[in-house]
Amino acid sequence: MNYKIISFGMVLFAIFLTGSEAPFVKMTNAKCPSYNKSWVEVHYCRLKAYSRNKTSLNINATFLQPANNIFLRLKLMKRANGYKPFLWDFTFDACEFMRKRNQPVAKIVWNLIKDVSTVNHTCPYVGLQAVSDFHRVEIPVPMPTGEYLLLITWIFDGKPQFSTDVYFTFVEDP
Repeated sequence: MNYKIISFGMVLFAIFLTGSEAPFVKMTNAKCPSYNKSWVEVHYCRLKAYSRNKTSLNINATFLQPANNIFLRLKLMKRANGYKPFLWDFTFDACEFMRKRNQPVAKIVWNLIKDVSTVNHTCPYVGLQAVSDFHRVEIPVPMPTGEYLLLITWIFDGKPQFSTDVYFTFVEDP
């Protein structure tokens, strides 16, 4: 009987340790500059603060011309005496990804925004595109505590049209 109590206590302790080490992510800033206003018009790109620890990202943009050939450049930067490249920096075909879902890092970002975005179909993209009330940030890869910047450059027909820059703080053990 005594071993059952000890094993039950150890299971509870393990659950407590697992639950107390959940990572904490807080978005701190968002910028979405448009390089070509005749192709992409960004209406707003802002964070809304719900509480001290919870913010949501809202982006609203209109693609004024059909975009058939879209590449995305994803770059993660970590702040250490300025923002330095960290972990990954690569470019991929977004139209192919929406057909096949074959890029692992892009799939991580896609899984974060797919439920709050209108960008959930294959090319061509035209008209209003939005990300509304994005606040659930669960990063499935281990990262050290620090300040980060996710740079997403949207490249249409070989030319950068606009970028989405999201600054966030990651705390491994709040």
